[in-house]
Amino acid sequence: MLIRVDPTSEVPLFEQLAASVRADVAAGRLTPGDRLPSAREVAAALEVNLHTVLHAYQDLRDEGLIDLRRGRGAIITESASALAALREEIHTLVARARTLGISSDTLAALVKEAS
Repeated sequence: MLIRVDPTSEVPLFEQLAASVRADVAAGRLTPGDRLPSAREVAAALEVNLHTVLHAYQDLRDEGLIDLRRGRGAIITESASALAALREEIHTLVARARTLGISSDTLAALVKEAS
């Protein structure tokens, strides 16, 4: 697993960390039962504050994407399967929109309107 962040981005680091994990789950690179690196390992590897990583992990826990247990670390939950399935449906929707000549901006507006 490779967690990616851009220190020059205006997006807070904890949001980038969480988004990176979400992307790996959606792409199927992380599946239910997989362990994430410890917050200390991630903080050291990325040279960020430990609390930044903990904030990202807590947000993912609040979303139900990971389970945090003392002594066990962060583990991907079963909801990861649903996210990966949703990604497939999104790819199908994007392909259908392309065949209909609908731009990605219009499709994004339609999705936003529906939520």
